[in-house]
Amino acid sequence: MNIYGGFRQMVKEGGIRSLWRGNGTNVLKIAPETAIKFSAYEQYKKMLTREGQNIGTFERFVSGSMAGATAQTFIYPMEVLKTRLAVGKTGQYAGLFDCAKKILKHEGMGAFFKGYIPNILGIIPYAGIDLAVYELLKSHWLEHFAKDTVNPGVAVLLGCGALSSTCGQLASYPLALVRTRMQAQAMIEGSPQLNMVGLFRRIISKEGVPGLYRGITPNFMKVLPAVGISYVVYENMKQTLGVTQK
Repeated sequence: MNIYGGFRQMVKEGGIRSLWRGNGTNVLKIAPETAIKFSAYEQYKKMLTREGQNIGTFERFVSGSMAGATAQTFIYPMEVLKTRLAVGKTGQYAGLFDCAKKILKHEGMGAFFKGYIPNILGIIPYAGIDLAVYELLKSHWLEHFAKDTVNPGVAVLLGCGALSSTCGQLASYPLALVRTRMQAQAMIEGSPQLNMVGLFRRIISKEGVPGLYRGITPNFMKVLPAVGISYVVYENMKQTLGVTQK
């Protein structure tokens, strides 16, 4: 199924509102997730460098990876709820709390952490590459093209964020796909509850290696502008709060 077919099926099954199914939970999740990730990133950079020392690419990558893992660990149950609400049928859940109650009743507390391992394995390269590449691109622009300013401007920040996110997504998408399928497989009656390795094998045997990147196009369409905007806000908040650049 292509993007257009997916839109048509969703609208047919649940109307226009189905295109925003689970978005309320996503908004509740993304605010603390982003705040934790960026604040943890700054703290990890300080921990990995000495006073007055310029931070290197490796330290940026490690700081980004640790920040991403920290944020995901805090908000992961919300990630599961978002997925269940998004892929559920119209009327299956009355809302966020109803979804949480049904998961807890029928699957137990462990269901809120389904897919956690592939998620963490995926977020480590994604967040590390995303944050490291972003700061390298921004630093390169400031060094070679800036004229007496430390503010690259919105367009440059959006471009740096889009490119860095693309690199991170390409490196980690297969694990993100497996995570999502692990979160959703309990909703399919009679479906075997496969672990991470089992899902990888099933996808490759039935869909081949390209199956590991199924859905990456709409994912790019969603993630690239969102990440770019988050970096613009991040930089402006750093300036407002007086956070120094390493």
